[in-house]
Amino acid sequence: MDWDLSAQPPIVQTAVGYAIQGYEIALGWLLSPAAWSQFALLILGYFAAVVLTRRIRPVLTRVLTPPEESISLLSRLRRGVLMAVPLLLPVLAYMFAAIGEQVTRSIFGTGTVIAFGKGVFLFLAARVLVRDIVSDPFLKLLGRYVLLPVVALYAVGLLDLLTERLDNTIVSLGNISFSVMALLRGVIAGALLFWLGRWSNDQSAAYINKQQEMRPATRQLAAKAAELLIFGLAFVLLMNIMGVPLTSLAVLGGAIGVGLGFGLQKIASNYISGVILLLEGQATVGDYVELDNGEAGTIVKTTARAMILETFDGRWIVVPNEDFITTRVINYSDQGSANRLDVAFSVSYDTDINLVPDIIVEAVSKHPGVLKVPEPPDVELRGFGDSGIDFGVEFWVNGIDDGKNKYASDVLFLIWNALKEHNIEIPYPHRVVELRNAPPKE
Repeated sequence: MDWDLSAQPPIVQTAVGYAIQGYEIALGWLLSPAAWSQFALLILGYFAAVVLTRRIRPVLTRVLTPPEESISLLSRLRRGVLMAVPLLLPVLAYMFAAIGEQVTRSIFGTGTVIAFGKGVFLFLAARVLVRDIVSDPFLKLLGRYVLLPVVALYAVGLLDLLTERLDNTIVSLGNISFSVMALLRGVIAGALLFWLGRWSNDQSAAYINKQQEMRPATRQLAAKAAELLIFGLAFVLLMNIMGVPLTSLAVLGGAIGVGLGFGLQKIASNYISGVILLLEGQATVGDYVELDNGEAGTIVKTTARAMILETFDGRWIVVPNEDFITTRVINYSDQGSANRLDVAFSVSYDTDINLVPDIIVEAVSKHPGVLKVPEPPDVELRGFGDSGIDFGVEFWVNGIDDGKNKYASDVLFLIWNALKEHNIEIPYPHRVVELRNAPPKE
């Protein structure tokens, strides 16, 4: 029974055509002296790469390995190059195959077999790169599902054919038209650009935060400006790679801006308020602030939209930046400014009150956190109470009296000990109770 190829489905005809073509190529390789010469050159090049790698790799490892304790820029560069040493074998094999290809093309006028072997060596290099060198999870994922398939297609000679097909497939979106190849190129390039942008932003933020001579607010403003610049540049580059005209995006952006302008008014207000706060330095990370509604906490993070406060009981409060501009905010820290605290105490009416100020000032001054500038501790007579004579001591400290600092508690301990040491009685309430219409005593 004869098998009629023309009666089969188109996909079967195409597959059979490729199979016949591959069979003819393989048969031609097996019967061609040029093909056997290329196979021999491939094997020779691979063994030469193996021998050379065994000799060079120990030397490179010894030269590139820096001292363990060294953290200089040169040491980091040496460690980075050292990570690429596993690529030595496939890269050398690729180079020798490329040299062999030039030789066979000059002698036989063809180099198909050795070109295929060169593609295989390139695939092995890409595999080593993805498996052994790249450590970032995102880059490893991109290498496994993008780089390796592309290199495999290149090795078997199908990359150009597939690229041409994808270039000829056009997708239209309104007035914007682009090919599927441009879309894929944009997705891959966008992923790489924004990963690189995130990495660059982390590096620039770390470098800016190390500049201790800059004010904290200035450092935050510089870090946010660098972030906007990096991701803005990444977006423009992505549009150019995809071939999307920026004029079309400007029209589309204008239409979207008109539609969403009112809805995004609060977000824009908070963003601009955040920039103003960074420029003026009214409040920044590390400051202890109290809002107009009574909420208080330490600023632990600033974002484009809000400030995040952490209270001393561990709660986080998200406060819109606009509230710091339009309402009254008390900043107790201002990056190290002094604050005056007040502690009240009482002594018995039997006390010579003229001795109390000197005793208390001497005791409070012993506390290491109490400042002499702008003023030393000051004792004031506040009044004559029901049970004793009321005093108050005012003193200046750096910081606030909560969290890790216990200024008021420490000062009260000092006052107690000083009064006990001088035999001064601390009064307690006395009450006289009169009973009316009490039954007579028997």
